[in-house]
Amino acid sequence: MSDVYIYDAVRTPRGKGRTDGALHELTSLRLSALTLNAIKDRNGLEGHAVEDVIWGNATQVAEQGGCLARSAVLASALDERIPGLSINRFCASGMEAVNLAANQIRGGAGSGYIAGGVEMMSRVAMGSDGAAIAVDPGLAMKTCFVPQGISADIIATQFGFSRNDVDQLAVESQRRAGAAWEAGRFDRSVIPVRDQNGVMILAHDEYMRPDTDMQALGALRPAFKDMGEGMPGFDQVALMKYPHLEKIEHVHHAGNSSGIVDGAAALLIGDKAFGAAHGLTPRARIRATARIGTDPTIMLTGPVPVTERLLKHSGMAIGDIDLFEVNEAFAAVVLRFRQAFDVGADKVNVNGGAIAMGHPLGASGAIIIGTLLDELERTGKGTGLATLCVASGMGAATLIERI
Repeated sequence: MSDVYIYDAVRTPRGKGRTDGALHELTSLRLSALTLNAIKDRNGLEGHAVEDVIWGNATQVAEQGGCLARSAVLASALDERIPGLSINRFCASGMEAVNLAANQIRGGAGSGYIAGGVEMMSRVAMGSDGAAIAVDPGLAMKTCFVPQGISADIIATQFGFSRNDVDQLAVESQRRAGAAWEAGRFDRSVIPVRDQNGVMILAHDEYMRPDTDMQALGALRPAFKDMGEGMPGFDQVALMKYPHLEKIEHVHHAGNSSGIVDGAAALLIGDKAFGAAHGLTPRARIRATARIGTDPTIMLTGPVPVTERLLKHSGMAIGDIDLFEVNEAFAAVVLRFRQAFDVGADKVNVNGGAIAMGHPLGASGAIIIGTLLDELERTGKGTGLATLCVASGMGAATLIERI
């Protein structure tokens, strides 16, 4: 089995996922091609340099459909002999692309890959592909389906997180993200987006509000209370499955949930021979990967069992990990991770997360691996774990070790 290394990691800035967002005029194809070109140019890749491009995106319809990965290769400056594979594991699509590529290399199916993902949420609306778990009555009834915001509120209720707890995490995410940008901690990985004339479109994450405080968040009404308590009554669906809760406490809102944004990210990974062939120095080793299925109603608890699985397979303990990136889909997801493993806030999302900077679904998994790598290098620490909760009840994780 070959060791697998990360040679480079890039991402675009994240633009607001609205029609007035800075990246809205770019298609998913264009943003993907730009990201692939950055990997190619930064690493001097020529010809049939990599085995494949594995590209994740969560809403595979319209301009994000039809094997976007292959279209992106053809739209980029990469050699046309490089194929493309589009995959969908909802929010973990970008991470799963990296993990799949790493395991292909370990198994001898190629020496180098580009892996990552994209989501243009301002152009292709979340849920517009009509997920069966939400729209098929038989499956929805079988799984006690509720929307993700209700699931986040179930986590808060089940594990005792108050409105104050989730708002405090959101304020800290904004503060950390602002401080990280101010200190230049994302400079190595972020590739500015320019138009065809070289004019800057976006150079920084656009969604951030680093001056957010508890008073501002306190004025926001819970976002999922009406759909839970009114019609169609998702709280009652959840309480049929979890009668011990008696009542769902609705604590999440736009300010402590992940932002809807546009963005793309890519990693260049390969074995030792790939690096030698292209004159590249590895930055980190991918030590282990994992994925798991979980309860589809509470849905967002995946980071805990998938981390337990990854640690068991790698022979490590939680105390062996120096830094964690836990995707901030909702504040309660991160709080539950910290609670389950008794991990201090000083080790988790130290440069902020998706509450502050946004969650471009198919790209987020690749983004947090790159962010983790940058921070390990900045601090000189050794080992980091990135993990995400996943729609319909799944979890994914990647363990990396700095070289």
